[in-house]
Order: sequence, then structure tokens, then C-alpha cells
Amino acid sequence: MSLKSICVFCGASPGARPVYHEAAETLGRSLAERGVTLIYGGGAVGLMGVVADAALAAGGEVIGIIPQSLERAEIGHKGLTRLEVVDGMHARKARMAELADAFIALPGGLGTLEELFEVWTWGQLGYHAKPLGLLDVDGFYARLTDFLDHLVAERFVREQHRDILQVGESPSELLARMEAWRPTAAPKWVERG
Repeated sequence: MSLKSICVFCGASPGARPVYHEAAETLGRSLAERGVTLIYGGGAVGLMGVVADAALAAGGEVIGIIPQSLERAEIGHKGLTRLEVVDGMHARKARMAELADAFIALPGGLGTLEELFEVWTWGQLGYHAKPLGLLDVDGFYARLTDFLDHLVAERFVREQHRDILQVGESPSELLARMEAWRPTAAPKWVERG
């Protein structure tokens, strides 16, 4: 699967450890070196700013989508290839999804998880057939992936839908898995009645 643009969900906070900064920097640089356009939330702070700055420094194209209400709080990044200011969070997510061929979640908080799960649900429902990835920086997402496997075991999520989400510990590993991923058709429901 050819990935020309990837939406990255990540924290507006830098997190507690330098390893998160390093991962965001490596991912931004990796996308630029592959000629992949970075689509992200448009902020200049936290991991959002780090991934954007790294992609820009490596000569990449970076498109930020930020709600007007958050432009000041997240400090809308003024050095991007393009910064689009939209009406709200729903418009932000819809526009990012429209522009992206795939999605990656770096470490982040509630907003990162909400964006990831919404776009994953859209894939489960057949609204798109785009790969999703978790960059599992130093085990950051290990408990989440264990819980997701539990959802499959308890028959609340189909294995095919769980497999939409690829996991990698490095950008190169994750991008290779996402490029190799192929969608499989499966109804949303594990069983009816």
C-alpha cells in the first residue's frame, strides 16, 4: 500500500520522559525522508510541535489542522507548509481523515486516544480502508494492546478489526507493517441476537 500522507495523533504535552520527544522527532524525520506528507493537529507545543518541526527540518511537507478555539491554547504552528483553521474538533478530525492515507498514534493523552479510536471505528464500519498504527515507544501502549486483545478474546471485537491497528516499536518497523497491511472485509458485529 502506497502511503503518501500520514496523519499523526499525539500529545500537546511533551510527556514525562525524553524518549517520547526522541520518538516524535524520529517519526517526523522518517516521514519526510520517505516523501510522506505529515498531517497533524497543527499545534506548535508538545509532541505535536516536535513531530512537525522534525519533518520540516528534514524538508518534508507538513499540513496542520487546528480548531479556531484551540489555535491559541495549542499555539498554532506558524512555520508549516499549510495551517488550516477549522470550526471545531469534528471538522478537524474529518479534514485530517480526508487528507490522510493512514494514521499513527504517538504517545498522548485523551485527545490522542479519542482521535485514534474514532478513526479506527470508522475503519471497522467500512467508512475507510486505511491502516492505523501505534508507535509503542518504550512500552507506552503495552497495556492498551493487551486490553485490545482481551476485547477480541471476549468477543466484543472481531480479530479482523483488531488487526486494522498495527503496532511497532520504531517508525521503520511500524511503517513497514502499515504498508504491508491489507483490509479484510468483515461485518462489524461478532454475533447478532
